Amino acid sequence: MYLESLKGRDLLSIADMSSEELTYILELSLKFKRMYYDGYRAVPILANRVLALIFEKHSTRTRVSLQVAMHQLGGTSLYLSSQELQLARGEPIKDTARVLERYVDCIAARVYRHETLVELAKHSKIPVINALSDYEHPLQALADTMTIMEVKGSIRNLKIAFLGDGSDNVLHSLILAIAKLGGTIYVATPPGYDPSREILSIANEDAQKSGATIAVVRDPIEAVTHADVVYTDVWVSMGQEKEREKRVRDLGNYQVGKELVSHAKKDYIFMHCLPAHRGEEVTDEVIESSNSVVWLQAENRLHTSKAVLASLIK
Repeated sequence: MYLESLKGRDLLSIADMSSEELTYILELSLKFKRMYYDGYRAVPILANRVLALIFEKHSTRTRVSLQVAMHQLGGTSLYLSSQELQLARGEPIKDTARVLERYVDCIAARVYRHETLVELAKHSKIPVINALSDYEHPLQALADTMTIMEVKGSIRNLKIAFLGDGSDNVLHSLILAIAKLGGTIYVATPPGYDPSREILSIANEDAQKSGATIAVVRDPIEAVTHADVVYTDVWVSMGQEKEREKRVRDLGNYQVGKELVSHAKKDYIFMHCLPAHRGEEVTDEVIESSNSVVWLQAENRLHTSKAVLASLIK
């Protein structure tokens, strides 16, 4: 049932997976969702397995979806605030990793610095999952692409428009996923907020194989025109609060409102990874519209989490 190539692997970046492995995870996510609605909420394939959740940042969807997913798969989870661990007193990450691998079967970490995840994975023999870092959010991108597939049928031949901060961690993972799946993504962002050059380089290599298109533009209308999907994220992420005034000023022209989405296809879907700052990056009118799939998108975090955990944990 599961790809052996994924067993025991880390998931720090969407780039860690081949296009075939990514497609497999998404198809498994859809299968888990069908089973869920057919009444099979409990699928105890990870009985006696334990997931450790190390969180340096606040979380609603990531924490709850991972804990519920592990429970429904027959395992259990331990929530470990970084302030409750010896990490808060200066224990090296590598020491924590080498201890936890003897207690648990997988670690999911939500961290400020991506390097923390790299260090955990380097010194641990069990899978380490990126539950959000300053660089990427692969679990969110999986739910995003699953949602698009569920509503639109496929990623290929679709135009996805992302408005706002192009250096966004969620966007980085989404770009990598779209590049592997053969879609088209237009990122509308002001100067100084472009996606990581490394991310674009990796994505462009995959795009050459899949036929995907990745474009970074300044004009939000250009990005949204004839778009099948319109996506935005908060302008001020956790840890960027001191930059709020500047970021809101710089990104003000990229708000997703009624006039802007009028340039998209009539059956476009609006996406946001949440939490949303209504009246800032998106208007209430758009997020509450019949085109909005943000709640479906949030729900799919559960099913993609199950697919990831079932695939990686031995």
